[in-house]
Amino acid sequence: MPPTLASLVHHSALKLTVRAGEDRLDVPVRWAHVSELADPVPYMEGGELLLITALKLDAEDPEAMHRYVKRLAGAGVVGLGFAVGVNYDDVPEALVAAARQEGLPLLEVPRRTPFLAISKAVSAAIAADQYRAVTAGFAAQRELTRRTLADGPEGLLAALAAQVDGWAALYDASGAVVATAPEWAGRRAARLTADVQRLRERPAPASSVVGGAGNTEHPENADRVELHSLGTSRRPRSALAVGTAAALGTAERYAVHSAIALLTLTTERSRSLHEAGLRIDAAVLRMLLAGEPDHARTVAGDLYGGLLDAPFRMIVAESPAARNRAATAAAQTAAGDAAPETGGDPLGTLGALVEVVESAAARAGEAVLVVPDGERLVVLATDGGAAVAACVEHASALEAARPASESLAGGDEESLVVGLSAPSGPIAASAAYKQAQQALSVARRRGRVCVEHEHVAAGSVLPLLADDAVRAFADGLLRALRDHDATGRGDLVASVRAWLSRHGQWDAAAADLGVHRHTLRYRMRRVEEILGRSLDDPDVRMELWLALKATAPD
Repeated sequence: MPPTLASLVHHSALKLTVRAGEDRLDVPVRWAHVSELADPVPYMEGGELLLITALKLDAEDPEAMHRYVKRLAGAGVVGLGFAVGVNYDDVPEALVAAARQEGLPLLEVPRRTPFLAISKAVSAAIAADQYRAVTAGFAAQRELTRRTLADGPEGLLAALAAQVDGWAALYDASGAVVATAPEWAGRRAARLTADVQRLRERPAPASSVVGGAGNTEHPENADRVELHSLGTSRRPRSALAVGTAAALGTAERYAVHSAIALLTLTTERSRSLHEAGLRIDAAVLRMLLAGEPDHARTVAGDLYGGLLDAPFRMIVAESPAARNRAATAAAQTAAGDAAPETGGDPLGTLGALVEVVESAAARAGEAVLVVPDGERLVVLATDGGAAVAACVEHASALEAARPASESLAGGDEESLVVGLSAPSGPIAASAAYKQAQQALSVARRRGRVCVEHEHVAAGSVLPLLADDAVRAFADGLLRALRDHDATGRGDLVASVRAWLSRHGQWDAAAADLGVHRHTLRYRMRRVEEILGRSLDDPDVRMELWLALKATAPD
């Protein structure tokens, strides 16, 4: 505890006597300062014990003393020490009355007690308090380190909560609560998810204070809560919350800073270890795509648990921004210029998807394989697991938040495009990768955020015709027939549609058109003459049918 007026009064060597403010002696003293100025307030910071002899004061003037004491109290001076036997044999009653009126503690300092002795006593007490705080901080650091090594982050949180006499919580990158100590703090910690998400938007390291008495944002929680980002990258990957009834002291602050450092070490791998992990992930994926699942299992060992044995989904994701950066880099390389570093979109839409997938997998205890593939992202996740569900949910939320008039084809640089394969196994990993690529291509063409291969296979091919290139081909193929019809010399386009829809059956198609079959035969010969192609060719019939479908009114 820092020195207080009470501790100075009880100091046997100082012999101080309380003349006013007996009920306010428990106030901490930040320093002891001597000043004989008539107005020392400009030189005060607050928390001082001011020592005077009234050398330049009319201490017997009630009005003057009232103004003097009132200014001291307003400046945050915690006490006034008056030396007797120097200019006054006793403390003037005017000063005593003013101190009592303002509630400012007034201490009588005997002549044999020099002001220097009081200053030394305050300084020694402050130094002793700081030493105790530092010693307690180092002890807390040792305890936190021991608990971290023994029990991981959960043990660290328990030790930290005990050190600060409050509670602590750890959040993942999405703002979800990972662990709390004590357990009853889980509900309080969950209320701060929005605050944690706002903290993540700030460059690391970042911190904020929420809650506390009189706080209107969280009136249901009177705790004072400090939030601290964890991690060394520009975007924090997790956060720590510490809730206490009052502001942290020096020892508690040491404990919190130690916890931040330890949690950063335990939640983030070193750069070299992270890069080694990426190389292993990429090697395992290459082996799977090369049809070597046994070699992949040997390299992976227990790293991915049962991921390589159970049915999994292959996810391929990209963003237009990443593609554009890749194209720019390729063009600059071809021109002989230095290509910019793309970095795989680490802080963009792909980076956000990685955080969502990895956080969901961590909470569910699932293994997940995430590999940057050029300007794409390839993910291997358990079929039916939390990671796949989180990916689909994240994509759905992005699509729902996008304005109806906006699409990926419209050039939204920040959009995400995701393709999911059907459930597969290690032997068919290459096929699953192709399925995910196909689904990604369909999602890009349709202006969708996410498409699953199963939905494409179970649906119709007709939506795939909604492409500008396909429409241009269809218009070019049918233009000559439409120009012929525009002259009023027949209805060739309708005849082609009826004939193809009836699989070349003359009588049925003629009946649909309301004409004689010989008339229909004549029209179809005219179609062949205009197009310069034979309708006996199945490719010609297929192209005509798709062209009619691509240009049909919605």
